[in-house]
Amino acid sequence: MKKMKLWNLAWPIFIETVLFMMLGFVDVFVLSRSDDLAASSVNTANQATSIATIVFTVICTASAVMISQYLGAKKREAASRVAALSLTFNLIFGLVVSAVFVFFGESILRFVGAKGDVLRLSWDYLSVVGGFIFLQAVLSSMAVIIRNHGMTRVSMYVTVGMNILNTALDIVLVLGLFGFPKMGVKGVAIATTLSRGLGVLVLGWVLFTKLEKFSIFKLLRPFPKEDVHNIIKIGVPSALETFLYNISQLVITSIVLNCLTQEELITKTYVQNITMFFYIFSSAIGQASQILIGHLIGAKEYEQARVQAYKSHRWALAVSMSACAVGLLLRKELMDIFTDNPVVISLGASILFVNVILEIGRTTNLVIIACLRGTGDVLYPTLCAIFSMIFISTLGSYLLAVVFDMGIYGLWIANAADECVRGGLMLLRWKSGKWREKRLA
Repeated sequence: MKKMKLWNLAWPIFIETVLFMMLGFVDVFVLSRSDDLAASSVNTANQATSIATIVFTVICTASAVMISQYLGAKKREAASRVAALSLTFNLIFGLVVSAVFVFFGESILRFVGAKGDVLRLSWDYLSVVGGFIFLQAVLSSMAVIIRNHGMTRVSMYVTVGMNILNTALDIVLVLGLFGFPKMGVKGVAIATTLSRGLGVLVLGWVLFTKLEKFSIFKLLRPFPKEDVHNIIKIGVPSALETFLYNISQLVITSIVLNCLTQEELITKTYVQNITMFFYIFSSAIGQASQILIGHLIGAKEYEQARVQAYKSHRWALAVSMSACAVGLLLRKELMDIFTDNPVVISLGASILFVNVILEIGRTTNLVIIACLRGTGDVLYPTLCAIFSMIFISTLGSYLLAVVFDMGIYGLWIANAADECVRGGLMLLRWKSGKWREKRLA
């Protein structure tokens, strides 16, 4: 445990997160060179896949907490058993979700409001990426297991390889180089899927040669009912929180598709792709803190865990605000990367000012919720999310954007209010110390 330091864990996760986000960024960027609507269609399809992957989040979130606490408590076999359970469940659920997308994907897109060219282009993407979404399920499980053993650099290197392959294939398949036809959105989907396949192969090799053996699946006999109970106990509330967030974003996307202008839809897509780089460090700090705090709680080092959470939050907030400041200075140049449409550039540049407030709340949530999760305290954040996301984020978006005719500005103000309210509630929970009673190992 002494060898595990926040920065040693966080910087590879940070780089990996940047590169992982770049997978989607590159997809949108390459498409934006030829068709703004195609870029927005990929974003719409990804809203659907984000919700579907919630079932993977249940397993990954819970197994991350359990593995870190078991390792902190020196229970190595129990950690291996949870790893086997995570891989098995995610593969099964991944195959089921893939089948759902293959047979019902177009109906799902219609449900969220996609129509006409947006529907056609979204389905071109979803039919491929959704059909192979089980690769993402297995990839997520492997990454969680490897990270919680402290090997955060491994998944970072794998993500580097995935990005190189994805970028190369995007350029070749979208632009039609080296004799390949111009495949547009479908080319982007194929590139994403092949990149994930590479990631599964490499992480699988590392996992079963460096950390575990295939024999860990024998630990599932007799069936570990207590582990399954803990996965449900931790995973379901955590996944519900993520599910509510994605549902709220899906409803908001539906509002944009049905009530706002095409320029606002395009602006939302591009601004989201820019602002994700403002909070990736906070996400990395949160993930690293969850690993650290899980180990500390397993070892019953409660005071050290308390101090670590506040330290993580301060660092994350400082870097997040610095990133926002740079973003404001270069706001028009950043929008110009994607489009030369003056309306979209102007809207996006203005939204980045409102986004500063949103990032304060989001940074707090990403770090403190991760710390609470590391202790096993997952129900409280979910209950707060149920209230805030429904009544502040989703309802607020509709009221401000449509009823009060504030358009895309209303969407950002409502989301900023949601993040800030929940962030304040998370800090109060950590200060109360009630998380000390949630230890599993």
